[in-house]
Amino acid sequence: MAASPPSPTYHRNGTHKEHTDTASLPRTLLLLIMGKTTRRVVALTRILYYFAVAVPVEGLIGIAKVFFSLINERCLRYMSQQELGRSCTGDLLSGAMANSWRLLVQGLTSLVFLCARAEEYVRPPPSPLVLVANNKPASHPQQVPALVHISTVGANNMRISWVTDDRKAPSVVEYGKSPGKYTASAMGDHATYQYFFYKSGAIHHVTIGPLEPSTTYYYRCSKAGDELSLRTPPAILPIEFVVIGDLGQTGWTASTLSHIGAGDYDMLLLPGDLSYADTQQPLWDSFGRLVQPLASARPWMVTEGNHEIEALPVVHFAPFVAYNARWRMPHDESGSPSNLYYSFDAAGGAAHVVMLGSYTAFDEGSEQRRWLESDLARVDRRRTPWLLVLLHAPWYNTNQAHQGEGERMRRAMERMLYEARVDVVFAGHVHAYERFTRIYDNEADSRSPMHITIGDGGNREGLALKFIKDHKSAHLSVFREASFGHGRLRIVNETSAVWTWHRNDDEHATVRDEVWLESLAAAKPSQAATTGGRDIDKL
Repeated sequence: MAASPPSPTYHRNGTHKEHTDTASLPRTLLLLIMGKTTRRVVALTRILYYFAVAVPVEGLIGIAKVFFSLINERCLRYMSQQELGRSCTGDLLSGAMANSWRLLVQGLTSLVFLCARAEEYVRPPPSPLVLVANNKPASHPQQVPALVHISTVGANNMRISWVTDDRKAPSVVEYGKSPGKYTASAMGDHATYQYFFYKSGAIHHVTIGPLEPSTTYYYRCSKAGDELSLRTPPAILPIEFVVIGDLGQTGWTASTLSHIGAGDYDMLLLPGDLSYADTQQPLWDSFGRLVQPLASARPWMVTEGNHEIEALPVVHFAPFVAYNARWRMPHDESGSPSNLYYSFDAAGGAAHVVMLGSYTAFDEGSEQRRWLESDLARVDRRRTPWLLVLLHAPWYNTNQAHQGEGERMRRAMERMLYEARVDVVFAGHVHAYERFTRIYDNEADSRSPMHITIGDGGNREGLALKFIKDHKSAHLSVFREASFGHGRLRIVNETSAVWTWHRNDDEHATVRDEVWLESLAAAKPSQAATTGGRDIDKL
């Protein structure tokens, strides 16, 4: 049998990158620097053409914005049309100069789009970014912890992650069950990362515990800043997960987070595309401030999407640098060699959650595939009645956006999930909501996972509005709608769970879709799921 080809490199329109001859690129760069005016114009045109062919749209925009955002973080706000008229690096840029700066960046970005390939679909106009201000006290602002979020580690521990500008701030968390009374403390580690001329603050990770389940703890990071509180997940069923994808940081995002915060839950699952920083590293900081009120109180378990890659040809080869540094997940604890895929138990082992990586190798012989085989083999469905999987690029999709991008991964891994009797597969990437019946190899199958796309968290690119009516999987798509929102999976007991999708409608998160599921660990072949669910719109 012929060896499997390497895993594909995805880009925005879902096709493979075409081969581009880069042998003359160094010579062209030299010509750009040393040549006369005419030759420099020719060289610049060649470079733009190279990037138009070899780099995805996100990378092209990122290159423009990275090189024109090196002055400092406030320049990013000018490019986002925020704080126009204020100073940048002191008073170097006046309001008029700020407008000129913004026009220059917009012009370059437009040029990049003209050089890039056209997409197969057009999104609605983007929503303005929500850049959360860095409100630190006047005294000792460098020491104040920020961007706090938590994640589960093992059965009884929690990892606290945060950032300080002071790279010598201690990596310590003090915690206890009463406000202001810390009966325990734990030490951890911290590191920084460099991305072009951006250098992060100290990113701290500290694991605390053992902790009691369903208990509120009060904690403080680096012995400074405000006291925060968290609640540990339950050790038994029921348990409720919030599921959101493609979150970003826009007004739509803020609405989604508000609706999530209005209801109680135990843990949040996010199948990729977090900050939409797209090489603009200060946007990671802004995203952390935006989600901290929720992410510091309940564990956020995430996996990567295409917007976390942030690798650029020639100038920055390493992918996932910011993501891996900022969002450390329990991969070591689950035996995974990579932060891009891992697993964990919830509700005392009644649920096992697997996070897969759509943008790292997954074909036969890959580390991810070997790890997944081992991880699924350890799951005892008599003890663990619920098995959930999250990944970014959906395997089933009737939307015009991102058609076929998950097909290679589906062919490589779908049978493994089928044989393990996975209950639900959640995906993002497509900026709409879609729920399929239980499905295997493009056919309805009561012993197979239900596939749900939940890529409608609120990102800046807007919604993917067009579904394909005559798509080959259209008859398997039970409910689909291009609206922003979030989902909730409440596992009631060992046999039953309920899934609801909440649309961001006016001031309320309107329940638009609901379905009851029966665990595949307990169901007979003819009773594996309610395939049609309950369509709220038709009641």
